[in-house]
Amino acid sequence: MKIDLTLSGLVAQKHTFTLPLDYNKPDGDTIDVFVRELVAADKQDQDLPYLVYFQGGPGFGAVRPMANAGWIKRALKEYRVLLLDQRGTGLSSPISSVSLNHLTAGEQADYLSHLRADNIVRDAEAIRAQLSPFNTWSIIGQSFGGFCVLRYLTAAPEGLTQAFITGGLPSLTRPADEVYQATYKRVQAKNNDFFTRFSDAQALVSALATHITEHDTYLATGEKLTVEMLQLLGVNLGMEEGPEAVYYLLEQALITTQTGTQVNPLFLAQFCQFLDYNTNPIFALLHESIYCQQQASNWAAHRVRADYAEFNYQAGQPFLFTGEMIYPWMFEQFNNLKPLQAAAQQLAEKEDWSNLYDLEVLKNNQVPVAAAIYSEDMYVDMQYSLETVARVNNLKYWLTSEFEHNGIRMDGDKVLSKLIDLNKGIILR
Repeated sequence: MKIDLTLSGLVAQKHTFTLPLDYNKPDGDTIDVFVRELVAADKQDQDLPYLVYFQGGPGFGAVRPMANAGWIKRALKEYRVLLLDQRGTGLSSPISSVSLNHLTAGEQADYLSHLRADNIVRDAEAIRAQLSPFNTWSIIGQSFGGFCVLRYLTAAPEGLTQAFITGGLPSLTRPADEVYQATYKRVQAKNNDFFTRFSDAQALVSALATHITEHDTYLATGEKLTVEMLQLLGVNLGMEEGPEAVYYLLEQALITTQTGTQVNPLFLAQFCQFLDYNTNPIFALLHESIYCQQQASNWAAHRVRADYAEFNYQAGQPFLFTGEMIYPWMFEQFNNLKPLQAAAQQLAEKEDWSNLYDLEVLKNNQVPVAAAIYSEDMYVDMQYSLETVARVNNLKYWLTSEFEHNGIRMDGDKVLSKLIDLNKGIILR
């Protein structure tokens, strides 16, 4: 193989595939889809099966390996690993306000509507037809990647040997409103845990909220910092080491100078690194659509928030962070989302999203599936995951409180090994 990257214990090769934007119009516009192939350095000449990794998100490129470690090291013992940049992310015709600025809002919305899990799976199958046309392969999905796995099991199970899911076993039928009703409750619990663990955190964040309300404060990226924007830091509370990172950021937020209290420039620079809306716009544009099947989201998280008044901060009241929710005002406040506001509104109103899952196909699924369900997961409801377990044949699961949502990043060797062990006894020959 042609080696493009060498790390200790592994080598990598780059692949780029030109594929249809719309598979119903194969002679129409095309996109590039990038895949990085990894193999253990001492196994380069071996005919190993493929394991395809589907990244969480939506809207994030696949992990960039820094070392032969974690789940990748475990996988390379018996697989060639394919790190897929899902369409619109990473090096796969990446989306930004700049890349879409030549299109009208309607054209932007139409283009973006082709970036969901259904077409991500079509891309994977098109790539398999070129890289491994006579063999099935295994797949693994983290978070939103698990949504892609379930779509794969519905749409192209004939291409699969087995599947693994970590922190991403969604409801197959519940609409976005129900998802966010459950999400706000879990986020509230994470807030309670956070403010209990860090006894001065409420005072720190309340003082910061008061300060930015009384004094115009601008982030390093140019946006005015608002209270609702500050609340978005809560998206990190459900990750391993996320609460600690948020606390240490707040701890440095305000400084006292000879002219009075000011916001620390260090905070204003680091704050931007805690949120991905400017750099990964697909996350904001398409997040709610991952729950939509034949219905519009109509800004579900924003509407459902009205039922949880405690999240609407008022001076003198306890401050609560929000979580993995997208709000329409974000397209007014984040610089790189502003040019996409009209397209975002059209996507929120779109009612004809295709069905992602076929319940009858999943009921009769023959592909071995192993899933890790994290009982304390802030992003994917455990009860909804267990509902899905009951609807998918041949699925074994591991329910654990040992990890948060990103457990595969923290102890990936253990997580993947557990899932491989779960599947070993049910792989069909």
